[in-house]
Amino acid sequence: MNLTMPVLVGAVIGLGIYALVRALMPSRRSPIQQVARIDAMRARGTAYASSSHTASDTGRFGTLRAQVGARVAELYLQQGWEQRSLRADLAVLDRSWEKFLATKALLAVGGLFFGPFLFAIVWTLGFNDSPVIPVWLALLCAVIFFFLPDLEVRRDAAEKRRDLRRVIGAYLDLVSMSLAGGRGLPEALMAAAEVSDGWATHRIRNALADARITGISQWQALGQLGEDLGVEELKDLSASLALVADDGAKVRESLASRAETMRHRELAEIEGSAGEKSQSMLVAQLLLCAGFLVFLIYPAAMRVFQV
Repeated sequence: MNLTMPVLVGAVIGLGIYALVRALMPSRRSPIQQVARIDAMRARGTAYASSSHTASDTGRFGTLRAQVGARVAELYLQQGWEQRSLRADLAVLDRSWEKFLATKALLAVGGLFFGPFLFAIVWTLGFNDSPVIPVWLALLCAVIFFFLPDLEVRRDAAEKRRDLRRVIGAYLDLVSMSLAGGRGLPEALMAAAEVSDGWATHRIRNALADARITGISQWQALGQLGEDLGVEELKDLSASLALVADDGAKVRESLASRAETMRHRELAEIEGSAGEKSQSMLVAQLLLCAGFLVFLIYPAAMRVFQV
């Protein structure tokens, strides 16, 4: 038993290292895989570009991070792991897909070392000396560290999308007013996007400018932007504009009603959030009152029990 356990632990560690090295090593792709890779890169579009709008890494650590990110991204591409929702969150935050994957991989490696370090502390205190525990702690910490960036990205992206929905409501009002002033729909869409200089209107303005270059309609460009960023309001706006694009009066009515609906939805979300916060404060106050009552009753109860 004493000899079997170290052999088993060593075999598991060796198998894990072999799987990691095998996954990161570039393999020769078949023509079908190469065509699928090109189609996937074309389908992702400019929203998932790795280095078109982000600063390049410099230094030794930056080079290592770029190489790890490229290898992991290649692995994801070969395995067909698209991660569309996560890519949309990164597109909202204007972050690189390769850098994000490199961060996940490096954190996972750090978790492999953090697990045994945590076990060393526990072993020093004299709780357990089993050789299997460091392996499981290393794997558990690696998995936890690997998925920590996902939680951060999804939280930040949700906040960004809320800001984007507010901007879309104001943007629709501006488009409606431009249409009432006699402008056509393409001119009104571009003019409304040029009024403010926020990050959301900057995205919309770039999408409308790209529509002129690629030859698609501007509402199709808005729909593609909504698909890339995971914003349903932009996709719904694109569909509604495609139906009433030829009728100026219907466009104005559709945009005005949609903007009003978005404002009502935002107001309902704000009221719901305020209600949740007030309820949380009420629970905290009840806990404080309960603790104060225990503090008052405890001396009297101790005297009664002592008697």
